[in-house]
Amino acid sequence: MSFFAILFALLIEQARPLARSNPIHAGLRAWALSVSRNFDAGKPHHGWVAWSLAVLLPALITLAIHWALLWGLGWPFAVLWSVAVLYVTLGFRQFSHHFTGIRDALEEGDEDAARERLAHWQQVDVGALPRSEIVRHVIEYSVLAAHRHVFGVLAWFSVLAALGLGPTGAVLYRLAEFVSRYWHYRQRAGTQPASASLQQACAQAWTVVDWLPARLTALSFAVVGSFEEAIEGWRFHAQRFPNDNDGVVLAATAGAINVRLGGEALKARTETQAPQGLEIDADMGDSDSTPGREPEVGHLRSVVGLVWRSVVVWMLLLALLTLARLLG
Repeated sequence: MSFFAILFALLIEQARPLARSNPIHAGLRAWALSVSRNFDAGKPHHGWVAWSLAVLLPALITLAIHWALLWGLGWPFAVLWSVAVLYVTLGFRQFSHHFTGIRDALEEGDEDAARERLAHWQQVDVGALPRSEIVRHVIEYSVLAAHRHVFGVLAWFSVLAALGLGPTGAVLYRLAEFVSRYWHYRQRAGTQPASASLQQACAQAWTVVDWLPARLTALSFAVVGSFEEAIEGWRFHAQRFPNDNDGVVLAATAGAINVRLGGEALKARTETQAPQGLEIDADMGDSDSTPGREPEVGHLRSVVGLVWRSVVVWMLLLALLTLARLLG
């Protein structure tokens, strides 16, 4: 019943998106901070203990509730639980308002407003960034946000739900991303910093967790975009980006819609604001550019089409698998 859980969660999220400031995300930040305070003693094994408590424990609690509902009350209640979990972890509306505001400002020719919205979204110093670079950064941040809020969650949820583990995968994926970013922020800001061992454990775990979803996202973009160029970008240009998994997604995106991505990224960041909930805060670092056309405002609409076509492909695939399972 994964298809129906995802469908209902997406519909509810579109109709009534989760507020930026909400008790669930506030509770997750408090939980991550509490774990680091009590279990981060600086040793390598302490880092893995803290990560396991912060990520695996909530995932196991999610699984326990799923099994309790499934065997105690029946599958309809288990599906409702999956919808509730997906509503918190999955969705476009947790980041799309930033993208829409910047796109509208650029289409109206108000580049100052676009720079201001980009700076507010990613907490970066945009300065006098030219129009094409604004577009490029919006594409990169938006594609990574779509991957981490939608396709990555879909991938882990679908795989573990097929194994009878309910919405555990969605919680595992989103928390792995969140704690890696949150504890990195704590270290960078100098407020109750996380140890190097904890940051290393988080980074290594996040790389492993995101390895398969990143490649599934890149494959999805290739299928619904320019296939040969996307695959070529994946194979030959992913290493141009500092993060391997992000590089696969961004290189495939560049090929799929024929746009130049990468290059000197925004580096000057405001270090006074903490990450909000589960929102993306992607640090691009420095990278070389991929081949392709100079980024234009029209590419933003191409990105929207690419993402939504990929969602349709995912949903059709899940629908066919659900139908096959019901008929079998």
